[in-house]
Amino acid sequence: MEQPARRGHRRVPHTADVRIEAWAPTRAACVAEAVTGLVETFADTAGARPGPERDYQVPAADDEDLLVSVLDEMIYRMETADELPLTTEVADDPAGGLLVRWRMTQTDAVELIGAVPKAVALHELRFGPDGAGWSCAVTVDV
Repeated sequence: MEQPARRGHRRVPHTADVRIEAWAPTRAACVAEAVTGLVETFADTAGARPGPERDYQVPAADDEDLLVSVLDEMIYRMETADELPLTTEVADDPAGGLLVRWRMTQTDAVELIGAVPKAVALHELRFGPDGAGWSCAVTVDV
C-alpha cells in the first residue's frame, strides 16, 4: 500500500461495506489509526464534548486478532453504552497484548454521516509490518 504520510488512515472503495486502511510506525499506533479511521466513516465528532476515559486490555494474540478485538470492542461499547471514542491511545502490553485508552463521548453528541458499523469482517483482513512500519486493511459490515 502506498502511504502518503508516516501515520494516517483512509477509507477505500468497497461494494457494500466500509473498508479502511491505516498505517503508522508501530503496531500500537496503527491500531489507534484504524479506530480513528473507522469512527470517521460514520460520525462527525466536531464539537462533541469529551467524556470519561475507558480502558480496554487486549490479551496477547496474533496481530490480526488484536486489531479485530479493539475494533469489535469499540463497536460493542457504541451499541451497549452509547459511547464513541473521540481519541484513542494504544500501547503495547509487555505480555504481547495491547492496552487501549479511549476518551469517549455520547453517541447522541455526534452527527451520523454514514452507515453505523455492525461487525468486523475477517475476509481480506490484513495487519502487519511493512517497509515503513505497520499497516492494516479491514472491512467492516454496516
